[in-house]
Amino acid sequence: MKSGSSAFYTMDDFDLKGKKVLLRVDINSPIDPKTGQITDDTRIKSHADTIRELVDKGASVAILAHQGRPGDSDFTTLAPHLPLLSKYINRKVKYVEDLFGPCARSSISSMKAGDVLLLENVRFFSEENIEKVPEAQAKTLLVKYLAPLFDLYINDAFATAHRAHPSLVGFPVVMPSAGGRLLQKEVDFLSCVFSESSKPCIFILGGSKVQDSVQLMETLLPKGIADKVLLTGLVSHLFLIASGKHLGRSAVKVLEGKGLNSMLPRAESLLKKYGDKIMMPVDVAVLRSNSRCETDLDNIKDCPIYDIGPETSKLYKDVISHSKTIIMRGPAGYIEDQRFTKGSEELLLSLVQSRAKTLLGGGHLRAISERLGIANTIGYFSTGGGAFITFLSGEKLPALEVLITSAQKFKSDR
Repeated sequence: MKSGSSAFYTMDDFDLKGKKVLLRVDINSPIDPKTGQITDDTRIKSHADTIRELVDKGASVAILAHQGRPGDSDFTTLAPHLPLLSKYINRKVKYVEDLFGPCARSSISSMKAGDVLLLENVRFFSEENIEKVPEAQAKTLLVKYLAPLFDLYINDAFATAHRAHPSLVGFPVVMPSAGGRLLQKEVDFLSCVFSESSKPCIFILGGSKVQDSVQLMETLLPKGIADKVLLTGLVSHLFLIASGKHLGRSAVKVLEGKGLNSMLPRAESLLKKYGDKIMMPVDVAVLRSNSRCETDLDNIKDCPIYDIGPETSKLYKDVISHSKTIIMRGPAGYIEDQRFTKGSEELLLSLVQSRAKTLLGGGHLRAISERLGIANTIGYFSTGGGAFITFLSGEKLPALEVLITSAQKFKSDR
């Protein structure tokens, strides 16, 4: 890519008045298997600005989205998403229980300026679950049936940009296409991480996705992208054990139970090569006698570790205060228990107090920020998971690459 989103068209490059827009979003959300209700609507909320702008500029919008994967418990219709989508864009959204059949095509054909409709889960269509090159995906039934009905395709689903599914890479081959506001912001922010002006750039990694954190470190540290990596959560337990610390049987059992002990060699290797750039907790909060107890690493006494301690927060705050760019992924502790949200809260407040450019990843951090009343002061909330890691790895993302190609192909169609 050139520089951020300048390599592909954005919504600024098109006159949207009177246009029929096919918008691909990523509103894939966690769903309670017992109630069928969405438990975290962060991704739905994140696309609201794009949809509202399209409508305000006179476009009609049909939304393509997915939920879950075939065979998983959360693989279901998009019906639960409808009221939340309507709520965040402050407009009635029509739900069509069809994808490209007669009902869907009829509803799309009758759309008027300002109309918004949500098509059915695109992964109900079997071809959507197969990855192929864009030219092959452009020949799928999904693209053949829907493309002729629209003036413009917009991809706002950065979180799935590392996939090469028909709804992501097929349409830009055959029609004018652009990146939506969410995708544009994410690409621009992550692109700045590669700039010298972003230094010092630090990453604060936590949460439960230890494998993602280790993979990210294996990418960031050799390339010099991260000047420091501050560890919290389960990944910090892994690295503390790898460094020779004895955290007690409870911590070891948690890692073993999640199959993470096999990652110790990778943690040891990273510490050996980049130990001066990796920071780990110096104290923790444990559950002792059913209460939060803060202790140094030598006095854990086999109690479950649920958060970072105050000395670690102070240590990390000092690094944060001297940084220009901060990316934080995952909470510092077991925030499902209110007694162990303190570490995450203090780190977030430190981010706000710094003048660094900040990006947060994960719905948990957004929820804490909103509860603290600081969400509006955070630079940006990322929706990307695998796409986030792929982008920072310097690898090409199929959905972005095809937007770049499309911009060249349809130069005269704006």
